[in-house]
Amino acid sequence: MFEVSHVTKRYGKLAANRDVSFSVGDGQIAVLMGPNGAGKSTIIKCITGLLRFSGEITLGGFPNKSLEAKRLLGYVPELPAVYDMLTAGEHLEFIARAYRLEDWEPWARQLLERFELEDKRGKLGRELSKGMQQKLSICCAMLPQPRVAIFDEPMVGLDPHAIKELKALFSELRAKGASVLISTHMIDSVEDYWDVAHIMVDGSFAATRRAGEAAEDGQTLEELFFSITEREGRA
Repeated sequence: MFEVSHVTKRYGKLAANRDVSFSVGDGQIAVLMGPNGAGKSTIIKCITGLLRFSGEITLGGFPNKSLEAKRLLGYVPELPAVYDMLTAGEHLEFIARAYRLEDWEPWARQLLERFELEDKRGKLGRELSKGMQQKLSICCAMLPQPRVAIFDEPMVGLDPHAIKELKALFSELRAKGASVLISTHMIDSVEDYWDVAHIMVDGSFAATRRAGEAAEDGQTLEELFFSITEREGRA
C-alpha cells in the first residue's frame, strides 16, 4: 500500500496541495477526480518523487524517494515522455536494466502485443504517434509488474482497443494485490471498477466516497462529482 500524510505543496504563495492525507491499500483501486487546477497532477508528482513537498509519503512502508520505494512503483504520466532516439523495444530494455529484471522478455512481448505495438518495436520514439507513445509509456510502467501503480489521465489519446486492454490491466493489478491510483476526467471510464474515489477542489479533498457507500445512496460517481464541483464553483 502507499500512504500520503499531511502533504502540502506550494509554488510561492500558491498552495497547489493543502494538507492532503489518504492511503491506497493492497488490491485497491482509488480514483482521483477534480476540475482543472484542482491539484491532482501535483499530488501525483509528489507521490512519485518528482516534486518537493512538506509532509510524508511512503510506498510499501518506504519513504517515497528511496530506492526501495521506487522499485515498487510504476508511473504513467499525463504526457508520455519517451526518448526520441530509442526504439520501442529499447525503451523496454532500458526499464528492464534499470529495475534489474530477469526473464522479462516474454512479458514485454505480451505487453507490446496487447497494445498493438509489436510491429512498432523497431520504431524510434520520435517516430511514434502521441497515442502510440502513450501505449509505450503504459508498457514501460507495467514491465516491472509494480506493487504501486499510478496513472495520470492514462486514457487520453488511446484508441478503443487500448482502453479495453488498460481497463483489463487495472483489474489484473488489483487481483495481484497492487495499490492503484488513477487520476481521470473520464468518469464513465472508471465507473465499474473503483473502490474509493477522492474529489479534489482547490488543492484539497472536497469529498471521499467508497463504492459501497455509492451503492447505498444511489448516487453515481458522476452525479457526486458534479454536485461537489458545481457547488464549489458557486461558492
